[in-house]
Amino acid sequence: MKTYNNTKVIIGLSGGVDSAVSAYLLKKQGYEVSAAYIQCWKEPGCRADQDRKDALKVALILGIPFQVLDFSREYKEKVLQYFYQEYKAGRTPNPDILCNSVIKFGLFYDWAIKSGFDYISTGHYAKIIDGCLAVPKDKKKDQTYFLYQILPDRLKHVLFPLGDYLKSEVRKIARENKLTIAEKPDSMGICFVGDINVPQFLKQKFGIKKGEVQLSDGTVIGEHDGHWLFTIGKRGKWKRINKIQNTKFKNDQLPKLYVIAIKPKENVVVVGERKQAERQEFNINNLILKDKNSLSNVFVRIRNTGELLSAKITLLDKDIWQVRLTKSEFGVSPGQSAVIYKKVKGNEYIILGGGIIQ
Repeated sequence: MKTYNNTKVIIGLSGGVDSAVSAYLLKKQGYEVSAAYIQCWKEPGCRADQDRKDALKVALILGIPFQVLDFSREYKEKVLQYFYQEYKAGRTPNPDILCNSVIKFGLFYDWAIKSGFDYISTGHYAKIIDGCLAVPKDKKKDQTYFLYQILPDRLKHVLFPLGDYLKSEVRKIARENKLTIAEKPDSMGICFVGDINVPQFLKQKFGIKKGEVQLSDGTVIGEHDGHWLFTIGKRGKWKRINKIQNTKFKNDQLPKLYVIAIKPKENVVVVGERKQAERQEFNINNLILKDKNSLSNVFVRIRNTGELLSAKITLLDKDIWQVRLTKSEFGVSPGQSAVIYKKVKGNEYIILGGGIIQ
């Protein structure tokens, strides 16, 4: 086994099993390993205190230095404000993507390199192949969608120890090495905030503002508590009115209806049948792309662990790119990311980049 003595790496220990096993694997390979718990959120009901304690326990078991880095201010300014602004604008943000690029592979990365570390590491399920971010062995746990904004030159100083492991293998390693978090459930929800009720979270910020629920022809069929509580493809969570003046549907004969558009200025939510919530073409901007000459035979993913869809991507105007899928996809939401993949070396997939859906 190749060893890496005197090569310094600091891992972001989250208090979960994935980063804990990553730290164990790095130490086993001979790296000089240190650990940092990144604190970004500490509010009532948040489990940050327990996660920090769990991370410290792992560091003590592995015998590696441990410290806490507080990026709370930057997180609120750069990630949480973006989260709020996007929902207020009628879009559906992906704060985990921004959290990774701004906090973990931004501030944490910068701090680590300035502090003399050769690499940073995390417990993400991802691989690096020939300098490119690549899909890991465990396709069900693939987190590359959340990582596409990492700048290519930074990948040279990043290690993803779990790239060739299944989640079941990771838990087995944790049990065999008596890591206290071996059976700890996976974290869910928003990066650093955790498993929160997003509509309730948004109500606390924006309150309630009654608005109309309409069909695409303008027929009013219901009332909602604020357009920021809805995303494209969502069902329910609005109140029907008693009488609907529409020749197509009667009130007691409404089919399953999904959000197909959000009009933030009017505070209107537009709903329709499932087919109306499908799109085959859409535009993206803020494109991050490794090689603009390699956009042939590509695949696009519009949500984490979603299907890799064959697509054609063409430049329309400056930073506006058109994505045309080979088949329609449900719930393509403005504000989310479309991440671009390319098949290489047999059945390996690397990330070329991605952009924000318009």
